[in-house]
Amino acid sequence: MDLEEKLARIGITGTLYRLYVTAIGLGGGSVTEVASRAGMARTTAHDGLAKLEDEGLVRFVDHGKRRFVVAQDPGILLERAEARRQMLEDVMPTLRSMYHHENGQPNVRFHPGPEGIREALWDTLTGEQKELRATLSMRELMAEPGLEEMERYLKERARRGIWLRVIRSEERDIAPIWPSSAGEKRELRYAPAAHNLAMTCFIYGTKVCVISSARESYGLILDSAEYAAFQAAMFDVMWSMSTPTT
Repeated sequence: MDLEEKLARIGITGTLYRLYVTAIGLGGGSVTEVASRAGMARTTAHDGLAKLEDEGLVRFVDHGKRRFVVAQDPGILLERAEARRQMLEDVMPTLRSMYHHENGQPNVRFHPGPEGIREALWDTLTGEQKELRATLSMRELMAEPGLEEMERYLKERARRGIWLRVIRSEERDIAPIWPSSAGEKRELRYAPAAHNLAMTCFIYGTKVCVISSARESYGLILDSAEYAAFQAAMFDVMWSMSTPTT
């Protein structure tokens, strides 16, 4: 596969391809010069160069009555690809949710290992919901994904304005952190002593996220409106039985 075919796969085809490689070869030149070297009319070249400018691949520089074209570092292509990849990662959970809901099918995603636990954890901040219901087992979370990752997650959650209603088992708390806090948008209650909450579970929108212990090491996301509603109802019952903290 040659250069033209490869660039065509990212949308740089035909006129755009000819103008882009010409601009790179020249480094810089007038619009007229670029058009001439590319073998096309100046008006056609100007419109194509304007599209390349929108993509950040070239820039125009006016000098007196003449307009020059300067090719940007090709590394911008990698930056553009990374930005698009990040954007797709951000919207993919929503798109998948829409797809499965449209087809009336629940979506179950299994994420193995430490990286899977982190991926499942951060998925709980996707979507448009402004409240999370959660049961947290601090002892397990301290092992995986670990305190540093949890602190980053909790800070980002609060920054996004997402409230956390959380139930923990007091006997599984191993450090005096993560209390109820209006500033950190968190309300904590402790479950009755008879109920030992040894796993972490989040309920958000139409999803339920389960995070295992480090020993079993997995994250599990179930996207089902009916299942999420059932788990939310169960959480609310446990919440009413749990003890508020000051």
